[in-house]
Amino acid sequence: MIQPWASLFVLGETQYETRTWRTNYRGPLAIHTSRKIDVNACKQASILPLLAAHGYSAKNLPAGYIIGICRLTNCIKVIENHGGWAVLEDGRTVEGKDFLLGDYREGCYVWEVHEMKVLNNWIPAKGQLGIWEAGDIPVSW
Repeated sequence: MIQPWASLFVLGETQYETRTWRTNYRGPLAIHTSRKIDVNACKQASILPLLAAHGYSAKNLPAGYIIGICRLTNCIKVIENHGGWAVLEDGRTVEGKDFLLGDYREGCYVWEVHEMKVLNNWIPAKGQLGIWEAGDIPVSW
């Protein structure tokens, strides 16, 4: 995930990750930060205070690390977008910070996770697009 989105997700500022694609995978998921940081996003008036509340800015966000682990439990399609809130295929609505921090265009997918754990010691890792196998990286609950 590109920063600051990865850290905001792991730190609980949003409960969902959004993607343009569906996955049938369910189970443990490591949250990896790409080496890229969206500096402009970090400076947005709505994002800056969320990062600052956790002591982060574009200058000190981790990049190229696994920073958290969770369990992916569901993948839900976005069926309506109303500009400031969205409706998911299971009837739930998404608004507020969750809406602000995700891509809720119709046809996108919401990844629901549970048991999010922030890692105290980040694990250096070279990421890949999509879901990838972490191999021998020691990530566990």
